[in-house]
Amino acid sequence: MADSRLIQGRYRLLDRIGRGGMGEVWRARDESLGRQVAVKFLKPGQPQSGHTFARVLRERFRREARVAAALQHRGVTVVHDFGEADGVLYLVMELLEGRDLSQLLADNRHHPLPVADVVDIAGQGAAALAYTHRQGIVHRDLKPANIMWLTDGTVKICDFGIARLGHDIGLTSRLTGTGIAMGTPHYMSPEQIGGDPVDHRSDLYSFGCVLYEIATGVPPFDLDDAWAVLVGHRDTPPEPPRGHRAELPGYLERIILDLLAKEPDRRPRDAGELERRLGEERSGAPAPVPTAVPYPVTAVSYPVTPMPRPRSSQEPSRASRLPSWTRGMTTGHKATGAGLRTTPPDPSAGLSGEWIARPATGRAEQLVPERPAPSLALLTALAGRHDAGIGLGRLGRWAEAGEVHRVVAAEREHALGPDHPDTLTSRYEVGFTLGRTGRPADALREYEHVARARERVLGPEHPDTLAARQETAYALGRLGRHFEAHQAYTSVLAVRTRVMGPDHPDTLRCRHNLAFNLSRLGRLEDSCAMASEVAAARARVLGPDHPDTLVTRYEVAYLLGQSGRWPEALHGYQEVAGARARALGPDHPDTLSARYEVGISLGRLGRSAEALTLYRDLVDDRTRVQGPTHTETLRARHGLGVNLGRLGRWEEALAESRDVCATREHVLGPDHPDTLVSRREVAVGLGWLGRWADALTEYRRVADARTRVLGAGHPDALASRNDEAHCLERLGHGQEAAELYRRVAAWQERAPGGH
Repeated sequence: MADSRLIQGRYRLLDRIGRGGMGEVWRARDESLGRQVAVKFLKPGQPQSGHTFARVLRERFRREARVAAALQHRGVTVVHDFGEADGVLYLVMELLEGRDLSQLLADNRHHPLPVADVVDIAGQGAAALAYTHRQGIVHRDLKPANIMWLTDGTVKICDFGIARLGHDIGLTSRLTGTGIAMGTPHYMSPEQIGGDPVDHRSDLYSFGCVLYEIATGVPPFDLDDAWAVLVGHRDTPPEPPRGHRAELPGYLERIILDLLAKEPDRRPRDAGELERRLGEERSGAPAPVPTAVPYPVTAVSYPVTPMPRPRSSQEPSRASRLPSWTRGMTTGHKATGAGLRTTPPDPSAGLSGEWIARPATGRAEQLVPERPAPSLALLTALAGRHDAGIGLGRLGRWAEAGEVHRVVAAEREHALGPDHPDTLTSRYEVGFTLGRTGRPADALREYEHVARARERVLGPEHPDTLAARQETAYALGRLGRHFEAHQAYTSVLAVRTRVMGPDHPDTLRCRHNLAFNLSRLGRLEDSCAMASEVAAARARVLGPDHPDTLVTRYEVAYLLGQSGRWPEALHGYQEVAGARARALGPDHPDTLSARYEVGISLGRLGRSAEALTLYRDLVDDRTRVQGPTHTETLRARHGLGVNLGRLGRWEEALAESRDVCATREHVLGPDHPDTLVSRREVAVGLGWLGRWADALTEYRRVADARTRVLGAGHPDALASRNDEAHCLERLGHGQEAAELYRRVAAWQERAPGGH
């Protein structure tokens, strides 16, 4: 970046103040507000990944930047703005005067910080974490370099959301032998190392590692190499801090060791408890005994429940494994020290000979090799890299996961043959990642190949064959080929019912998907009847409050609404909302989604006053749990505005819809479907207030955007042109309106199914 360059006509770069794995940081002047800011440029490390990677990167950047920008706390770096300039993504943040903890340690020649400073940093950091965790946000990469100590004594945690983005776009500074990016191992929690789901307690562990280092001068596991450090985090109790530094207060040592508990349930319940304990210990008050209360887990329900993916027989048990991507690391001499339990590769993890399928039995048997047998080391490494891809998928990093699975599939095909079950498992995973990155046509090709090969090798009724065929049906549905999807689901369901029984969870999952697809064929009555049967069966087999049962009951309510049976839909959504509140908690996203649908149903029934009250409460809860700019918070605010209009309170409705539209445009972009829905609501409000000229401007903006994005013949674009014509009529431009109506009719005539 050149000196004095102006970014987006607003931010003038003054001088570079930092450079690292994630790019550069510049001091800049905000010309609009006359203040100095820091501009961080993010520099992708994989420019060769192509347009798809760039698109996924930009969407992920926008999402993570919005997370960071929504945080408002004195202990968290303020993000003012974000965007893209000449293909480079950037963040505009408050300019901090001070040093991060890694710089403090380096300046101090890695001697520990004064005890009073350690306690102060612990208290301020705990307060910042307590705030962010209440917003449902987990940092996942806490380390000394991400914690700033300002000149005025304020402690600030940096890179919320953005630190995770660094992993997703290949900016991390350390790579394993298998080429999978990972964070600095000195601060990773055991659950991160194992590839298991993480919550706020993982941040507490990492924060404990930071406190250990600034209190003693060394990290908890100061070993020679990354593999040894990871084993230490997983298996070895850390040396008590006072073994390094005798003058540390006993209470501070107890707190640090509690934070470093291997099991998340044995750590402090949350950062708020950590903050309270620090205050009470310093004042001499007794500290409460920590109790393990699980944090609510964020999850999203979809109308179609995805199939569980078959696991390779090579996958090690969860209890004993290190992450598979560590298997390529070399061990240092300290890795075998006292207390460390190393896990050598499982000799049974790979095949030593060629195999062939027996068509009569569908079994794979060992035969004399016809090709050179792959080495055990190669098979173990491939199994590990396969597991790494699975782990990336669990973290939502689908683009990276797909790259891993494609490479492993090619290497397994070369080593084992194209029809080996492990090769096909890798190709199945490739299909899964393609579907999750918006490429259903490519996913369909992979699933069809895997389904054919598995039927030939394993037999037509093998569970893995059925799984591939069911994912084929799902991909067909995503492509709008609902009749073909119906045929595929029906065929798979017949086999599952005969082989597994009608109440097997996989059979019920297939019936759920089939019911959903029936609605896409316009068979709402059949769809509703089948979904009701699945809901009853899942309640019987899994329990009435099981998440899968509630997903299907939610689907039943949706279908009832689509059929115009709104009283029944309202009752169904209310029951699901109550059950989810009991099973998942009142603030769980699925609970909040059901409450939103209750509001939709109330509005449809003309009970807008009740809907308005519900939406006000929902907006408050969404804002508290997910932040003011979260898409679901904005959706609830949109519902609030709609019901204000239904009650005739058009000035309030217009103000609400304008505010939501502006926020959506900033967060999602001007052409996003949600932004255009809000802009149309602005036009509706203007029309009801008699401001038809202003309404026409908004209707035209919506119509032009939908035509540009969707095409002139798309139903949404045509509906917007009809809105525009109606507005012209109200303004007395009858001839122009009639011409526009004729154009719309002509487009509808040319559309598929037009008459």
